[in-house]
Amino acid sequence: MTNQNPLPVSVIVMTKDEERNIAKCLASLAAFDEVFVVDSNSSDRTCAMATDRGAKIVSFSWNGQYPKKKQWCLENLPFSHDWVLYVDADEEVLPSLAEEIRRVMADRGGHAGFFVGYDYVFLGRVLKHGHRVYKLVLFDRHRGRFVDYDDLDVANMWEVEGHYQPQIDGATAVLRNRMLHADHDTLFHYFDRHNRYSDWEAVLRAKGKLISPHDSQPGVRGLLKRVFNVLPLKGAIAFMDSYIIRLGFLDGRAGFHFALARGFYYWQIGIKGLEMRDE
Repeated sequence: MTNQNPLPVSVIVMTKDEERNIAKCLASLAAFDEVFVVDSNSSDRTCAMATDRGAKIVSFSWNGQYPKKKQWCLENLPFSHDWVLYVDADEEVLPSLAEEIRRVMADRGGHAGFFVGYDYVFLGRVLKHGHRVYKLVLFDRHRGRFVDYDDLDVANMWEVEGHYQPQIDGATAVLRNRMLHADHDTLFHYFDRHNRYSDWEAVLRAKGKLISPHDSQPGVRGLLKRVFNVLPLKGAIAFMDSYIIRLGFLDGRAGFHFALARGFYYWQIGIKGLEMRDE
């Protein structure tokens, strides 16, 4: 790809103390014309490392109000391109995905956004089964926005939008190639993040606002989310879905523990919801 023109896409990498991840993330973005690292007052070498690798550093300090960080980026960064790609610091754009993005940028087929699937590394193994996450991370910034979710009262949530997709004005599609999610942080940080996310989801479920008509979803996943939302025993269902139905057992020990962690996440949401109803 070094002999080709840079991809006309502005990449947004949001960071806070990501020196363990940022180098491999930025190395995977070499094909893109513009890379912003939007940093939330890191105390480590994140910004210095990103500067050395040619990224544009933008500081962000959340004021506790809307917009949160992803939408703030859309409203405030000095973009050179109309299309943006969100990449977390613990993610990598594999060469096959970069090549596919190059093709769809040449012929978007009338689409305003694209979902990307993720290969997760868990306990040192790339999971091939169990549960596939899709995020709408590539889109025309003039036709997408992250809506407010009435979640400012979630005490343990933070500056970045929760587990929901941007609202897209137009058609969307799913890319064939995937992004790699490989966090160098420990499982302590993994469970800490999911503890926070379970707080957020429990509050949104209690308000009846978790399922939003503005939340873009690929294929039938929107319908499946609505069905899952009304089912009891979500933790047990999530474990069985990952480990049995989606063949997570084929990923060995990592597949079992990933399915268990997914089930535990939904158990947390349920028990936190009970606590809120009993208050």
